[in-house]
Amino acid sequence: MADLNDIAVFVTVARYGSFSRAAHSLGMPVSTVSRKVTSLEEQLGVTLLQRTTRKLSLTAQGSAYFDQCSEPLAHLIDAEQALTETQRKPEGLLKISVPVIFGQEVFYEFVSAFLKTYPEIRIDLFVTNLFLDLIAENIDLGIRFGELKDSSIVAQRLGKSVRYLVAAPDYMKGRALPSKPEDLKDHQCVLLNGRNGEAEWHLVSGRKSVRQQVSGPVSSRDFEAVSAFTYRGHGIGLLPSTYCDDEIRRGELVRLLPDWSSEEIFVHAVYPTRRFLPLRLQVFLEALKAWKTPLWLPLH
Repeated sequence: MADLNDIAVFVTVARYGSFSRAAHSLGMPVSTVSRKVTSLEEQLGVTLLQRTTRKLSLTAQGSAYFDQCSEPLAHLIDAEQALTETQRKPEGLLKISVPVIFGQEVFYEFVSAFLKTYPEIRIDLFVTNLFLDLIAENIDLGIRFGELKDSSIVAQRLGKSVRYLVAAPDYMKGRALPSKPEDLKDHQCVLLNGRNGEAEWHLVSGRKSVRQQVSGPVSSRDFEAVSAFTYRGHGIGLLPSTYCDDEIRRGELVRLLPDWSSEEIFVHAVYPTRRFLPLRLQVFLEALKAWKTPLWLPLH
């Protein structure tokens, strides 16, 4: 009878379509994964995987074997996981992707405290606004704002964000305050992800909803830059409340059209699969959910 460990490795390779991704998932060197699949093929006397320099694919025999093995193996692994989970330690490498808004001291303090609590966990941090493919890039967890377009990933809500229309007192000197969203077209605006100096802002007030075209002299992919140019009087910004509440209280920013704001934007932790979460990812998720952060508002 074939070795169950070798079968488990083969099933993982077949699922990911890659030795390297399977090796990351299993926490094994690629060479060990390759050796186990070869050993299984030798025991069975068939070729399960067709290997080329660019592609890995199942043979007909490999596809049939995978179909027969994968579900019973999953039940066995579930049973073993239930028995061993409490004995495992949070350790190993966590690859995490966060948007550029997280590239600031408050998040680094959170990560630092987490690493001190779990000294056997290592973190590889990607700070980017690109929506990386979690499986293709071997990323354990991403944090994303707004609508989730990939239905294959697992998501947990962490909090929410709402954005206000604000401007510096210097910008408002000698200008008429907007009295309705349509007035924004007559103002300079500081844009997030603008195109050719233009953007569309979706604003809500109770059940009313408006999509307003705006334009302005500065656009950026980063809220830090948008807030910096808004603070300096270059136009009206649509900023997260966590970026402007204190400044509004101090009179450094003026909130405009206070009955209007962005719709609620939810913040999610996303990861590739719900099954077999390594303990290092479980504890990071728990820490994220417990974190009192200025980067988003609590859900309740």
